[in-house]
Amino acid sequence: MGVRVLCLRHAESENVVAGVAGALPPAVLTSKGRAQAAEAAERLRGAGVTRIYASTAVRARQTAAIIAQALGVREVVALEELVEFGIGRLEGTADPAVRARTAAHPGGTVALVGHVGSLTAGLSVLCRGLGERVWGAPLPHAVPFPVEWDGRAWRCASWPALRQDR
Repeated sequence: MGVRVLCLRHAESENVVAGVAGALPPAVLTSKGRAQAAEAAERLRGAGVTRIYASTAVRARQTAAIIAQALGVREVVALEELVEFGIGRLEGTADPAVRARTAAHPGGTVALVGHVGSLTAGLSVLCRGLGERVWGAPLPHAVPFPVEWDGRAWRCASWPALRQDR
């Protein structure tokens, strides 16, 4: 039985508006960012999300909390492995922790809120054929996109920044 992961970049945060580079874990969402997170929740409504994982950065946890509240998901699980460019051991699919997390949701759908760097780097490794197509195509704020495990391999069918319908 497969697992579907709906990924999205955190909503707009103060560090982005200020043009400040870096991971900056304490940066909070702007009012526009809170609205973007609410819009993301509407896009995810009906997708069957039963669990939400997010980076430990405040902006990712705030985005995830807004989505969780709107969808009636009880808890957001903060994962250090999702911090901006902090994927560490998660490079590749051999990490037992990654397998344990996906095995915990057979046939289920979870949401994962991360950052441009961590999502691009991590999914480029997990999803064959994605790699160079997505580098230089940064993710828009709070736009969900599917990543699916079919029992054999991860599939990333689309990348929001490459869509022609934006």
